[in-house]
Amino acid sequence: MSFYENHVLPFVIDLACSMQPIMDLRSQVVPRCHGTVLEVGAGSGINFALYNPATITKVYALEPSEGMRQKAQKNLSRSPVPVEWLGLPGEQIPLADNSVDCVLLTYTLCTIPDYATALKQMHRVLKPGGQLFFCEHGRAPDADVVKWQNRLTPTWKKWAGGCHLNRPIADYIREAGFSITEQENNYMDKAPRFVSYMYYGLAVKI
Repeated sequence: MSFYENHVLPFVIDLACSMQPIMDLRSQVVPRCHGTVLEVGAGSGINFALYNPATITKVYALEPSEGMRQKAQKNLSRSPVPVEWLGLPGEQIPLADNSVDCVLLTYTLCTIPDYATALKQMHRVLKPGGQLFFCEHGRAPDADVVKWQNRLTPTWKKWAGGCHLNRPIADYIREAGFSITEQENNYMDKAPRFVSYMYYGLAVKI
């Protein structure tokens, strides 16, 4: 990876992904995880403090970026739950079939190059009836916003770790064999609309 990806981007992403409105959404999703959890795209470990230690057995934190894992050391040292790093991308989850109770996705699906393969991998490792908790940003419902999302994405992803502004998150989750049982969508307050349309909720393996 380049100097930017290893040393600059982790700080940029950590700052952007820990803003209070985003933390408020994370706090609605992360504490619901239970049992053995696979967190895909754990990044700088922002979610670690939000897990409920009374309900968590273990968290597998999948994060391919060495720079992000280094940035996460402080959050890891303060984690109230046991965490094991998996230094591989979402397309290569090194866990057995039907081995985790929950998968957690927070501001990750926008960046995974082969999102379809990654979601199939998440489906594979989840136990029957296992739960996927998600909190993501993606394609907006308004045509004028989508126009800007499509226009900006090619440049945006070069400087934002591969982040796509225009992915239809819910569609991708359903196409991978999940049933979305809870979903909320809204624009985040005080943020540009092209980057702030949120998808958060729960999907179940079927």
